[in-house]
Amino acid sequence: MIGFANSKINLGLNVLARRTDGYHDISTCFYPVAWNDILEIVPLSKGKTYLKTTGLEIPPGKDENLCLKAYRLVRKDFDIPEVGIHLHKQIPAGSGLGGGSSDGSHMLLMLNTMFNVFLDEEVLAWYALKLGSDCPFFIYNNPALAGGRGEEFEEIGIDLSGRYIILVNPGFAISTQEAYRNLYPALPELSIGEILENKPVEEWKGVLTNDFENFAFKKFPVLEEIKNQLYDAGALYASMTGSGSGMYGIFQDLPGSLPEFPAEYITWQGTL
Repeated sequence: MIGFANSKINLGLNVLARRTDGYHDISTCFYPVAWNDILEIVPLSKGKTYLKTTGLEIPPGKDENLCLKAYRLVRKDFDIPEVGIHLHKQIPAGSGLGGGSSDGSHMLLMLNTMFNVFLDEEVLAWYALKLGSDCPFFIYNNPALAGGRGEEFEEIGIDLSGRYIILVNPGFAISTQEAYRNLYPALPELSIGEILENKPVEEWKGVLTNDFENFAFKKFPVLEEIKNQLYDAGALYASMTGSGSGMYGIFQDLPGSLPEFPAEYITWQGTL
C-alpha cells in the first residue's frame, strides 16, 4: 500500500503561558497543505519489520522514527504481520511543517485500512497522541484551532481553497527547545480564532502573528528576508510556520514573478 503524508502550516501561533508540567499553552490554527512525504507498506512473509528511507535527510535515530513507533503501537494491541516500510522524505525535517508527525499518523491510517483493524477516527487520534501533540491533527486533516500544548483541537470553518501558496525552507532546522527558551508568553489582544473568523486573509498582515518569529529572525536574519521577498512578490500574507524554519506566502493567484531563492533552498508551490 502506498500513501501520501501531507504537511501543514500554522496560521498564527501564540504562546500563552508556561505550564507547571514543563510544556506551554499555545494557540494556533493548523491548515493542511499538499506537500507530501510518500509512504509504502509491504507485508513480510518472513523477517522483521524494517524502515528504509530515501529522499531528504532524516535526523539520526531511525529507531525513534514515528512510522516505526506507530507500527509498534498497533502491533502491541492487534495481530498484524511484520512489514517493510519505505519512507520517501520530501518535507524538510525541522521546518515546522509537521512532516514527521504526519508520517506517523498516516502510518496508523494505512495500517488500519491495510489490515482491517477497524479503528474509528477517535481511536486513531488517541493512538496518534501517543506519538506527539500535533499528530491527531493529521488523522482528521481538516483546518483546526489547536490549544493546550497543541493536542486540543476545534474545527474552524476557514477555507483557503484556490489560493496559491509558496513554501520555502532555507535548508536548516531550528531547535524547538531553544525557540521556547527565548520567548516570553503573553495573551494577544485578539485571539487567532477571532482573527481568522472575522478578518479576510488580505487583513492578516501585522495582525495574525507567530510569536517565534522575533527570536528566529534575530538569530537567522535570512528568514525575515524570505518573508519580505514573499511580500514583494505579492503575497497577501506571509509567515513562519511552527517554530520554523519553514516560511510561506499565500497569494490570490500564481504570482507573475516568482521570488528567486538560492538553489540550496527547498521550495514547494501549489494551490491550497
